[in-house]
Amino acid sequence: MKEFEDIAIVAFAEARNTKYSGRTVYDLAGEILSGLVDASGIGLEDIDGLAAAPTMTEGANPFFPIFLGETLGLETKWLQGMDLGGASSIAAVHRAALAIASGACETVAIVAADAPSTKWTAKFDRLDAPRAGLLGPPGSFSLLMRRYDHEYGLVPEALGKIAVTQRKGAVRNPNAYEKFRREITMEDYFASPIISDPIRTLDCVMYLDGASGLLVTSRRNAEERGLRYVRPAAYREVTNHRVREMQADILDTGFSVAGPAVLADAGIAPDEVDMFHPYDDFTFAIMLKMEQIGFCGRGEGGAFILDTDLSPHGKLPLNTGGGQISAGQPGLASGGLNLVEAVRQLMGMAGERQVPDPRNALVTGIGSIAVMRNWNVSNALVLEAAQ
Repeated sequence: MKEFEDIAIVAFAEARNTKYSGRTVYDLAGEILSGLVDASGIGLEDIDGLAAAPTMTEGANPFFPIFLGETLGLETKWLQGMDLGGASSIAAVHRAALAIASGACETVAIVAADAPSTKWTAKFDRLDAPRAGLLGPPGSFSLLMRRYDHEYGLVPEALGKIAVTQRKGAVRNPNAYEKFRREITMEDYFASPIISDPIRTLDCVMYLDGASGLLVTSRRNAEERGLRYVRPAAYREVTNHRVREMQADILDTGFSVAGPAVLADAGIAPDEVDMFHPYDDFTFAIMLKMEQIGFCGRGEGGAFILDTDLSPHGKLPLNTGGGQISAGQPGLASGGLNLVEAVRQLMGMAGERQVPDPRNALVTGIGSIAVMRNWNVSNALVLEAAQ
C-alpha cells in the first residue's frame, strides 16, 4: 500500500496489566511515552504527532486527546483521537502512516491507556439496545454462538484449546495480570462457570488497568538513526458491515471483506501468515475470524483449531503473549495489547515465547458489539519484519 512505503514502527512500550491500580490514564500514558523515548532515543521535541486511543476512564471528557498531549508535554503538528474501540490501535498505525506520508508530521506516538477497574465514566448504550435479557458483551456474543451452533455445530473443545494455548503465553509474559500467570488445563476450562450460555468464564476477558504504545516514523528517519524497525504492509477496515440489511446473517462479519483483502494487499495467502494476533475479547471471536479471513472454511473453525499447532513453534502461533483473555483487557486500550505483541515478536524481543524468525504477522481489531449482529468495526493489519 502506497501510504506504507516509507513507514517504520521503531519502538513499542507496554505497562503491566493490574486490577484496581489506582493509577490515572495520564500516569499510565506517561509510562508508555517514556518507554517509547527510551527505546528509540527519539526525544519529545522530535515527536510531532499523537494518536490517542479512547478510554472508559476518561470517557466523559470530550477533550481527552488534547489534554493527554498537554500532560505528556507534546507539542504536535497532528493530533488524532481514535474512536474505534478495540480497533483503535491498529487503525492508528494506518492513520499515522497517512499523516506522515502527507507531510503533516514525521514521528507519531500511538498511545493507548485505560484504567476501567479503577475509574469508569464512559457510557455507550446504543439507541436501539434491548434493556432486558442481555448480560453486556457476553450476552450479545452468546447469541452469535447460539446461531453458529445451530448453523454448523459448536466445538467447545476448540474454544478450550484457544484458552489453554493463550494461557501458556501469559505464563511467560511478565506484563500479564499476575493472577493469570498460571497454566490451565482443558479440565479447568470445562469446569469454569457458564456466565451467558454457552460462554464460560475462561472464554472471555477481565477488565483491568493497563497501557501500550508504538512510535511510528519515516523509514528514512529510522535508518538515519540506526533503529531497528517493523514495516506495516497492508491495512483494511470495515465499519457497520451490511448495516442496511435488516435480516443480514449475524455471523457474517466485516472480516469476510477486510480479512481476504488485507492479505491480498500484502501479497500473502492465509497459509503464509507466520503469526496471528487477533483481538480476543472472546475465544469464539478468534474462531469466527479464522473462518472469515480464510484460514479455513465456514463452519470448519473447530476442526481447524484442533488440527493446528497454535504454539510459538507451531504452524500458526496465536496471541503469543496470552492475548486479552489471559493477559487481561486494559479497557479500550485493549487493541494495543495484541498489536504490541506482534511488533515485539517481529523485532525478536519476545524472550522465551519468541516465534522463530517470523517474517510477518496478522493483527486484528474489533470495535463495539452490535445487537443481533456481529460487531461494528472489523479491521486487520499485516506487519512485516524489516530485512
